Amino acid sequence: MHVIGYECKTELVTQSIFDAAGGSKALLDLAKAWHARCLADPVVSHAFSQEFHADHCERLAAYWGEALGGPSDYSASMGDESSVIRMHSGMGEHVEMDESAQACFDLALDDAQLPLDPQLSATLADYFRWATGTLSMYPDSADDVASGLSIAKWSWAGPA
Repeated sequence: MHVIGYECKTELVTQSIFDAAGGSKALLDLAKAWHARCLADPVVSHAFSQEFHADHCERLAAYWGEALGGPSDYSASMGDESSVIRMHSGMGEHVEMDESAQACFDLALDDAQLPLDPQLSATLADYFRWATGTLSMYPDSADDVASGLSIAKWSWAGPA
């Protein structure tokens, strides 16, 4: 694993997580790697047994990009935070599936060949765990989700 020096770490923190990860292409690679791992996972694959967008990886990368300091591509043309949370709501508790999805994400960080930086990897993993928790907040009904929520942002220090 590549370890960066203090000077690089300070420089890294001044740029967005989106830029530090490598921008849109890197997040698309990450979304594809995560999606492939999920489809191969016996627990998480259940979530994908239902219908999902044909361009799921592109939509996911745009969502992550916006949340991590990149362009507002997701909210400009695909939806808002409310629509994302509703998509993941009303399906009951699924702690084991969330944990498996998080493990798939951790492995996908290497699969996608993002920069080998421990701070970046830890920040992305923390974001994904937080986002997974956010998407699991309404297990009983998607009707419980408020309308008009903006895409939740994540910074180097956590929720922004």
